[in-house]
Amino acid sequence: MSGVSRDTIFALSSGQPPAAIAVIRISGPRAQAAVSALAGKVPAPRRATFSTLFARDGQVLDNALILWLPGPDNATGEDAAELHLHGGRSVVAAVNAALTELPGLRAAEPGEFTRRAYENGRIDLAEAEGLADLLAAETESQRRAALTLAGGALSRRIADWQEQVLKLAAELEAAIDFADEGDVIPVGAGWHNLLRSLHGEIAATLARPDAERLRDGVRVVIAGPPNAGKSSLLNALIGREAAIISPIAGTTRDVIEAPVAIDGIPFLFADTAGLRGDSDDPIEEMGIARAKGRVAAADIVLWLGNISDRPDHPSLVTVSPRCDVIPVDLKADVATSSLTGAGLATLTAMIAEHARAILPAETDIAINWRHRAELKNCCTALEEAQADDLILAAESLRVARHALDRITGRAGVEDMLDALFGRFCIGK
Repeated sequence: MSGVSRDTIFALSSGQPPAAIAVIRISGPRAQAAVSALAGKVPAPRRATFSTLFARDGQVLDNALILWLPGPDNATGEDAAELHLHGGRSVVAAVNAALTELPGLRAAEPGEFTRRAYENGRIDLAEAEGLADLLAAETESQRRAALTLAGGALSRRIADWQEQVLKLAAELEAAIDFADEGDVIPVGAGWHNLLRSLHGEIAATLARPDAERLRDGVRVVIAGPPNAGKSSLLNALIGREAAIISPIAGTTRDVIEAPVAIDGIPFLFADTAGLRGDSDDPIEEMGIARAKGRVAAADIVLWLGNISDRPDHPSLVTVSPRCDVIPVDLKADVATSSLTGAGLATLTAMIAEHARAILPAETDIAINWRHRAELKNCCTALEEAQADDLILAAESLRVARHALDRITGRAGVEDMLDALFGRFCIGK
């Protein structure tokens, strides 16, 4: 998808037919002409109006509700319309075909409506990313974080920081350009205090958990010696048979992953090969090596072995499995039985508690890797702005401002726009 297009685009923006209602969106300079061609007239703006739609040859296409939404005060920032049709496949196909025949109209590409909203200043880049996350959200925590971003919370925070950087830069430029004027006060303690305060705010945001765990899931690794009940516990926690269960030690040789949501939080559970010392089986050795790697990279580890053998991990839960058939290890955090379900509710509550500690809080703005990279650049520039050389300090503030601009899409983001809007469905 290339830059701003003057074509008028259209697409089905509701679910795939058949459905009770199908909504076709039209946006662009010929949206008004398209409505007039199909309905014979253009209704009053922003008022749902019943109309009969006709094809070029006079055949009736459908009886529909039309919304005429002249720009720029609408979703895309340009003239737009919505056709609310009966949701049968043949109706949608016939109206699409009639629109295709009109001059200057074409079918929209994925994400093109949202991209036009961005290009026309209706939303900024951070809000567009939030909308993309909202469309992909599968859990309650993902939905809340995406709504916060799409609603402009990060954009407002960035705007405040941009204002502070501009204020710092203005005072600094005045000190540089008019140092010989008696009514200009050189930068002093107040200026430096504001600079340090701004740096502290951004650094505090960087110290918070990022959004990637919300999107990809908190990584929970089930580890322990062979035949400890790891696969049974995985199946019990996710509620389905994802791993093969066998009394034969070493059945699991590779990592088995399963996504699941617990208490509105996305998780990625991993069952691993049994950890033990030497093995004569090279395949099992490979599985053990992979298991150790997953334990090291895990967000949370469920350890099913002897307490004395547990790995050194900051978020570790020790589990005494098979409490229905073997003595409970009283030193373990929780005793469970995959067969009877004993202790599973307690264990899932522990897992959710550990996850909340490493995920953004509901009131936090969850920043993604791109935001984080630019905020780090901004922090580095603000540190360099504390230099004694005022010209170097001014250049550092310019760098800081541009880093913030790239988060909201004011500068230097053209190379990633196609990838972002390509994540959207057609009609969005």
